[in-house]
Amino acid sequence: MLKIRLSRGGRKALPIYRIVLIDSRKKRDGAYLDLLGTYNPFSKDIKLDLEKYSKYLSTGAQPTNIVKSLHKKITEVNN
Repeated sequence: MLKIRLSRGGRKALPIYRIVLIDSRKKRDGAYLDLLGTYNPFSKDIKLDLEKYSKYLSTGAQPTNIVKSLHKKITEVNN
């Protein structure tokens, strides 16, 4: 099953996350299939390609709860 989840990057105590499409059996920071966006928890900066996100949701990818909440924040800001 494909998941849309966060992959950690950055340095110690200063994480930056990538929003990625990945096989659910892979490790958190393993090889991903597609990069959908980024999330910086310190500056609250969220970048997400909404076209890719909706495309992968329609093909059956399951977002994690955190990714769902990030998507909700983006759509609230845009409206």
